[in-house]
Amino acid sequence: MDNLIIMHVNYMEGDYGQPVDLDRVCEKAVNLGYDGVEFRRKLQNMSNSEYLEKLVKAVEKAKLKYVLFGGPGPNLMDENVENRKREVEDAIDFYKKASRYFNLTVCNTMTGPLLNPEASYYQYEKNGSAFAKEKHWEWAVEGFKILGDVAEELKFYFAFETHPCYLHDKVESTKKLVDLINKKNVGINLDYENIACEKDPLPLGEAVKRCEDRLYYVHLKNHFKIEGLEYRNFIVCSLSDGIIDNRKFIKLLKDRNYKGPICIEAPRSGDREYFAKEDILYLKSLLSEI
Repeated sequence: MDNLIIMHVNYMEGDYGQPVDLDRVCEKAVNLGYDGVEFRRKLQNMSNSEYLEKLVKAVEKAKLKYVLFGGPGPNLMDENVENRKREVEDAIDFYKKASRYFNLTVCNTMTGPLLNPEASYYQYEKNGSAFAKEKHWEWAVEGFKILGDVAEELKFYFAFETHPCYLHDKVESTKKLVDLINKKNVGINLDYENIACEKDPLPLGEAVKRCEDRLYYVHLKNHFKIEGLEYRNFIVCSLSDGIIDNRKFIKLLKDRNYKGPICIEAPRSGDREYFAKEDILYLKSLLSEI
């Protein structure tokens, strides 16, 4: 397999996320053998132009090959139509500016959190697509029909991350959204670890299969389940540990001739710089063996 290996920026963020040292991120990724980094779409307290200008200097200094962008996506779950328009306009402004600096390939994206006020965040079965009304689908489709055309113009692809508490939380809901948008440059980022957090997750093989020809991006991570807890009953761990057989995941991707990037991430506390080294060594061993 000859897929780009991407480091998620959360390997280099603190426990509370941003801010992040862009020079350090790029240098570390290159030194560890990553092909690129998935950065946030926004950096705290910076305009799109300020952020991109700072990032391009760090990328050039470290000679990082590929730059991808992820969340936050435009918040299209806002009841206010003017707010939704501004979110789309800001996303268009960002990607058009980013495309001047970087050769964009695939960008991870989202449609904004969709939370049931009567449920806890970790009651995934009561949030996201389970809580969605027809209007939420319409808002997301309206925004990404526009953004899908922008992606086609700029020659890159959007991929909705399967993520709890979003319209695109499950493979089924994500594929539904992609089909409704019906733009060739809008597809799926399969983050199976997010799906495995659900009470009755779709089996891994079926999840890959149901993405059909719209699987444009993959996130890899892993977790342990904590017995006896109904909610928040998992602890994120290294790729080689946990309940997900990432060797099987890679085999499934090879069997379907998946050519897109593979991003690994570490949304957990501890020595994340060491995790970045540990996880890429494991992934490279899988790719070389399979």
